Amino acid sequence: MNWTEISAFQNTLQVTMDWLKELNDELHRDDPRQLYRMLRAVLIALRDRMTVEEATDLGAQLPLLIRGFYYEGWNPSKTPSTERDLPSFLNRISENLVTGVDGDPEEVTRAVFKVLQNHVTAGEIEDVKSNMPKDLQPLWQ
Repeated sequence: MNWTEISAFQNTLQVTMDWLKELNDELHRDDPRQLYRMLRAVLIALRDRMTVEEATDLGAQLPLLIRGFYYEGWNPSKTPSTERDLPSFLNRISENLVTGVDGDPEEVTRAVFKVLQNHVTAGEIEDVKSNMPKDLQPLWQ
């Protein structure tokens, strides 16, 4: 059996690469590993700031491969995080980026949020935004 012929695997890989290409268009990085790291860092920080219900609602709209790293290592009993301000949110993202290589966490966050807005329903984006502290909401365009 040729494992690369499983259409679900091919499709999710292509969709994930499309998301990374969009992120590249926003941030002008040519390293797919770096783009993956950025997408993952923001999604994990976002997931951990939401209620379990809202985090799973967003997760349901993510492509299969992205959904996998979105949920990786998640402990729903520890969410939402008690850190509720912008500096703490950006610091959480920084913890999953390579210092001096990946760039400004706020710029990365805005770019990832833009990609999310291109693929997740407007209603779900509004739900996510409304569940975020007020000082984090301006990160959405």
